[in-house]
Amino acid sequence: MWTSLKTLLFTVGPLLVPKLITWYRTQKVTALTAPAPKQPVPRPVISSLNILFISALLALVSTLPYFSPENIFTTTSSRLQTPNDVLFTRLALARGEHGLTENDSTLRPKLASLDSRLLYFTYGPEVVTNCGFCVSDEPMTYFYYALPSIMLPHILHTFALGLATSSAISRIYANRWRSVAAWTAIALAFIEFYLFQSYDWKANARVHRPEEYVHFFWRMRLFRGVAIALADACLAVLLWLSSTNRMFVKPPSSAERMETAMRVLENARGKLSAVGIVRNAIVRDEGLRGKTEAYWRREGQITGEIMDEREVVEGVRNALSGRIKVASLEEEARKYADGITVWEQVTQVRQNGAVPSG
Repeated sequence: MWTSLKTLLFTVGPLLVPKLITWYRTQKVTALTAPAPKQPVPRPVISSLNILFISALLALVSTLPYFSPENIFTTTSSRLQTPNDVLFTRLALARGEHGLTENDSTLRPKLASLDSRLLYFTYGPEVVTNCGFCVSDEPMTYFYYALPSIMLPHILHTFALGLATSSAISRIYANRWRSVAAWTAIALAFIEFYLFQSYDWKANARVHRPEEYVHFFWRMRLFRGVAIALADACLAVLLWLSSTNRMFVKPPSSAERMETAMRVLENARGKLSAVGIVRNAIVRDEGLRGKTEAYWRREGQITGEIMDEREVVEGVRNALSGRIKVASLEEEARKYADGITVWEQVTQVRQNGAVPSG
């Protein structure tokens, strides 16, 4: 198994590692050039995280010995060369009052040869017991019969990942990880398929002590559960980081930026219209117009008194003697004031159809 894993890693690793490094650098540059404020986990993402948590939990629970099929050689501490009668007598004694079952009666004649016992270690008791067309002379028949049970957990895992990253559950937050989740599920299924297909099922024939046997079927159950749980955990971390703008920040598209700008302009236009209405009402009302003129006369007097203070005069003198271009600032201020005046007049014309006097 370890040899197959190393072969697979050495084959796929040189292709994946450069792409992963490039992807990480791209995400890092994007995070620096398009920063976004952090936010709490959105409610749709919480539902996706719950689905991933349940999937990972079920995968880990499936690896517990309670849910694993019984290995009669481990239960009886027997060797592969142990005679059938001795093996099942030990099994009946180990189970106590429960004794042998109907499945044991079906399995017993199928473990008469060494090859069938080796295949039992490779594909598990369910395949050896229930396969009606499998023969040890053609070991691939066991693989064909076991293939649906091998792929079923990965199909369910793919469904869980698709549900967690669907628009109906996570809205727009997990769409970017949908292809990553799909390829991850496919990769896990392919790895397990490759390991079962390439495993040397006769490896235990060269082992002399029972504690050195490779219980391949049970090891693969453990590997499958842990791998699925790790994949779910990694996807949950990626989803959490991207949805809270901690990493993998995706800059808004041109359409989204245009929509945001139009929304801001509409809000500004609404506020300016409100200001124009208030200004028009003030100009048309004599009492309010008098109060406004009195306010600005008072404001001019206060400003003049402030400008006559010694500290202010010294500050202005320092500014004039420095590098500040006062003339350009005054010109910009004049243009800005003229623009505000023109805008108010245009707004009043639109609201009332006439320019107010004054």
